[in-house]
Amino acid sequence: MTNPKESPEPAPNANVNPSEPAGAADADELETLSRQLAEAETNLAGMRETLLRERADLDNQRKRMQRDQELSVKFANEKLLRDLLPVYDGLESGLAVETTDVASMREGLGLTLKSLLKIAADNGLTQIDPVGQPLDPERHHAVSIVEAPGSTPGTVVSVMQKGYVLNGRLLRPALVAVAKEGD
Repeated sequence: MTNPKESPEPAPNANVNPSEPAGAADADELETLSRQLAEAETNLAGMRETLLRERADLDNQRKRMQRDQELSVKFANEKLLRDLLPVYDGLESGLAVETTDVASMREGLGLTLKSLLKIAADNGLTQIDPVGQPLDPERHHAVSIVEAPGSTPGTVVSVMQKGYVLNGRLLRPALVAVAKEGD
């Protein structure tokens, strides 16, 4: 039996080669750790470089998107305005003609209006012309109530100003006169 007061013998060092001196094993381990540290530092430098490149790419992409958005807002009406140029030209040439013939002037204005309405419709604009329809407070603004014999009470009998809807959203309500309720 062993005496508890006796200290145990130190365990032999498993890493130490008996043919090598103790300092040589430490030097090999230090060299291995130094090599691993150098590899880790190289990997870290590569990761930092990759991170900086990725940040720069994201920043460039953000700036490019912001520039594209600014240009998009700046030239959003380009197509519409290009479509309106023939109407503008038609009005100018109509005004340049010296005539006293009201009928031909009226015909020219009618054609110009028709062209303008087509361009507006092609760009999503629809007229509200509710004569004979029941008053719709969502799309019509009643400005007067009038006696209208033969008209159903609450229906639109005349339009003072047409309303407009742009792609399903009310742009301007129609100003209308509504048939009076019977007494």
